[in-house]
Amino acid sequence: MVMRFTRTIQILQSGAAIILILLMTTGCPMPAFTQPLPTEVMLLPAEHRVRVTVGGEAFTSLIYPDSLEKPVLFPIYAPHQQLITRGFPLDPRGHEPTDHPHHIGLWLNYENVNGLDFWNNSAAIPADQKNRYGWIRIDSIVKTASGRIGSLVYRARWEDQQKRVLLREQTSFFFTCSKDMRIIDRVTVLTAETDIHFPDSKDGLLGLRVAHELELPSTEPRHFSDGKGNISTVTANAQDAITGNYLTSAGKQGDSAWGTRANWCMLYGKIQTDSISIVIIDHPSNPGFPTYWHARGYGLFAANPLGQEVFSKGKEKLDFTLMRGQSVTFRYRIAIAGSARRLSNNIINRLTEDFGKMYAK
Repeated sequence: MVMRFTRTIQILQSGAAIILILLMTTGCPMPAFTQPLPTEVMLLPAEHRVRVTVGGEAFTSLIYPDSLEKPVLFPIYAPHQQLITRGFPLDPRGHEPTDHPHHIGLWLNYENVNGLDFWNNSAAIPADQKNRYGWIRIDSIVKTASGRIGSLVYRARWEDQQKRVLLREQTSFFFTCSKDMRIIDRVTVLTAETDIHFPDSKDGLLGLRVAHELELPSTEPRHFSDGKGNISTVTANAQDAITGNYLTSAGKQGDSAWGTRANWCMLYGKIQTDSISIVIIDHPSNPGFPTYWHARGYGLFAANPLGQEVFSKGKEKLDFTLMRGQSVTFRYRIAIAGSARRLSNNIINRLTEDFGKMYAK
């Protein structure tokens, strides 16, 4: 469909700007951002799940069973019902890679919080090593709401194996959906229960593990090491229907996006007949803005503003800290589009501009 922006409408909820619904007229190629579709958000406490649907069709679920080390949005569907998240390890699909079992759906945590590794924790960690890792446990689902904008608020705690709490978390999700686009805005507030140190580390902060089709082609196996020296091997994939590519607001493409700063990063590729675009947008009020992109070709798509020493090869250093009682807020937008063509830079820049006006300090 050929369209361009004419104006934006700001929708208010509880006295705060929640999302901008984009209206278009003809002009430039873009998906059909028509009127927002009704979004249903339903709490299913017996399943430790909050289900999000759009016009009766699946979008995503917040899942937080005791068997998981963190709450995640999983699975996530594109507007025309293609799965954009890897299924392994919860719901494996054929021909998927089985590396990095801690990569599940969309999540937020970090590799080093007072020496505990929250990022790499999973069921694959041997029991005698679990004391080196951390968990995020949901305390309560504070609120859910359905309508033109779906919303979900939860409270959680970041704790060690002995259940000593390091951080309190409150996360708000806002879901806005139209025929060819799904938008997730995540706002997470972390409050220190004790003095907290986030040393510069590679693995963090907002992570998404994407479907096999959206990986970047590779003819060789690849090997990656975490902060403890554990090696993960990712198999070659060039023989499969792999079409992914990265593009950042700074113009970096493909594997060159990794370890660079930008206001946004897009991963795009073909699933079935649609061009799928997934854009993660940083917020100017976030620490470390513009973020570094921990965007790997094998399907890990992450924004990490706290790992500056690693990504800058020692030229920068952050060593982010919170004193007891202090809080920090992280805000991210994830836009998922499905259409005949990938999202244009102009559309992404407008989404970025609008997001930057919301959720201010």
